[in-house]
Amino acid sequence: MSSEAIWITIIGVSLATLIPRILPVALFSGFEFPKIVIKWLSYVAPAVLGALTALSILAPAGELHISVSNLYIWAFIPTLLVAIKTRSLFLTLSVGIAAMAILYNVIM
Repeated sequence: MSSEAIWITIIGVSLATLIPRILPVALFSGFEFPKIVIKWLSYVAPAVLGALTALSILAPAGELHISVSNLYIWAFIPTLLVAIKTRSLFLTLSVGIAAMAILYNVIM
């Protein structure tokens, strides 16, 4: 690959990454949204995070895998319980990492 092609690729990828982030801010920065839209937008990030989490747990290899042999489901159960009980990101992550490490090293 030539030097010119590398630079074109870097610039193209940079633009493809930056434009969707900067354009909405530039277009809507002076616009005040109705309260219902703001409330609706507040649910977008948790919904996306939930979808990504569910996909990672239920289809870790790209195919739906709901069975007792899916270690991700077993690690998710104590992690979810700690998240609900403590509402602490640090404890939740710690329990999730520990559960996965224990399951992976004991079962595998």
